Amino acid sequence: RKQVLFDINLEIEPGKLTVLVGASGSGKTTLLTLIGCLRRVEGGEAWLLGTQLHGASEDTLIACRRRLGFIFQAHNLHDSLTAMENVRMGLEVHGRTEARQWDQAAEHVLTLLGLEDRLHYLPGNLSGGQKQRVAIARALVGNPDIVYADEPTAALDKVSGLNAVHLLKRLGDQRGTTTLMVTHDSRIMELADRIITLDEGRVVGDESPVSPVA
Repeated sequence: RKQVLFDINLEIEPGKLTVLVGASGSGKTTLLTLIGCLRRVEGGEAWLLGTQLHGASEDTLIACRRRLGFIFQAHNLHDSLTAMENVRMGLEVHGRTEARQWDQAAEHVLTLLGLEDRLHYLPGNLSGGQKQRVAIARALVGNPDIVYADEPTAALDKVSGLNAVHLLKRLGDQRGTTTLMVTHDSRIMELADRIITLDEGRVVGDESPVSPVA
């Protein structure tokens, strides 16, 4: 056992794009997975959408996860499923909407991400950037309250990466979706509402960038 996080005291504002930065091993991904119910909180308090995660039952954690969307750098797509079928899973596992609406919802979000001509492609026939956009679509299709993203634009070109982040920003403005993102992408820093810096498990920086005047 080794303690990774120390004296973390944060409140993430709903509907905003908050970015976590810091060197490798600073605790960014650990913090993301703890408040994303992917690891158990072993000390202190962690509240997610009004629920205390420390000591929560597995059923409670599952209920919380159903209100979240996850974007991982490694895609985590099912190789035997098409792009649209992979995105459909974002609805099936949550039981969101009726089955007959799944394809329509999946196609809509894939089209928003520029994949309307790749709906029926298997992951093996997609580029790395296209796979990542499918993963982003899968996270967003169920209209989650919170999106957790770990280096979501690492495999994307400049245009695709910015389009994906602008979509997350738009969801925040229109639906109140909160995004917490781990990234080293300097392009995203300019779009962030808040930048939190971690170093060796501690918060060493917390700033709200001032948007440039047009």
